[in-house]
Amino acid sequence: MLTTVPDVIFNTRVRDESIGGENPFRWQDVSTDDIFKGKKIVVLALPGAFTPTCSNKHLPGYEASYQQLLDRGIDEVYCLSVNDAFVMFQWSKHLDVTDVKMLPDGNGDFTRAMGMLVKKENIGFGSRSWRYSMIVEDKKIIKLFSEPGQMDNCPDDPFTVSGVDTLLDYLQQHK
Repeated sequence: MLTTVPDVIFNTRVRDESIGGENPFRWQDVSTDDIFKGKKIVVLALPGAFTPTCSNKHLPGYEASYQQLLDRGIDEVYCLSVNDAFVMFQWSKHLDVTDVKMLPDGNGDFTRAMGMLVKKENIGFGSRSWRYSMIVEDKKIIKLFSEPGQMDNCPDDPFTVSGVDTLLDYLQQHK
């Protein structure tokens, strides 16, 4: 089991009004250090943008509880998925997510290095992230809440321990 987050580069898009037009974004590489070094971060990782559990429960729960997480000492909350930056942006717009930051892991580099990349070919998804959440402090994984039954082509999509309530309870108990 990993004790620190893997060092990778995320290919993200950031808004840049100087570009103009309907898509005023530019590519920006962001390192693991940029996100995690010297900060206390929550990551929720999920199989896919626009999918039912991810869109109806997992991400909305963290967005709704964003301030509570900050009040418990968290610096930032990231939603990670093996999707590209364009899909992650449109998904956040669709759900009106304004606080949780979207973190595209398009090639699955971070997810693979975390040991969380699974095949979901049985439902036409290819390789995706297993559902989990974690607390990371200065790149050190403090607590990982991984859904049970991690396997390739899992016949279901468990969502029992990676939700925001479990994470908030943990933070409350470990002040």
